[in-house]
Amino acid sequence: MHDERRPPILRNKKARHYFEFMEFTEAGIALSGAEVKSLRKGDANFHDAHVIFRQGEAFLTGLHIAPYANAGYTPQEPDRDRKLLLHAREIRTLAAKVEQKGLALIPVNLHFSRGKIKVELALARGRKLHDQRQNLKETAELRDAGREMKLP
Repeated sequence: MHDERRPPILRNKKARHYFEFMEFTEAGIALSGAEVKSLRKGDANFHDAHVIFRQGEAFLTGLHIAPYANAGYTPQEPDRDRKLLLHAREIRTLAAKVEQKGLALIPVNLHFSRGKIKVELALARGRKLHDQRQNLKETAELRDAGREMKLP
């Protein structure tokens, strides 16, 4: 990751609750001009977004980018599959890892990097309900302990 990167345009907040992240990677994403303008406004949603592999290519599906109001006469489909820009070797490696039992490639955030929009992807394993509850309990305990330490 570069130091010149700005804060995320969009963050997948629920992903850490439902998934356990194992490793991260960054990819470019093929977008139209109107989609970029819509993302600059922050009109997007990661609900149920994940990566699928078709014919040696990777696609981000489930990313909803709201149509840009001043886009002109070209219609924009908000829920289309968007191609991820990765090297063929990276696609093969990630596809092999995703084929393992219980693994998925989940988008974590969208951000600008050197003027281009990038998506940070995480190789993740789904958490069971009891794991989610345990994680919530641990974070609450850490938060409470931090409050106790701050009190004079």
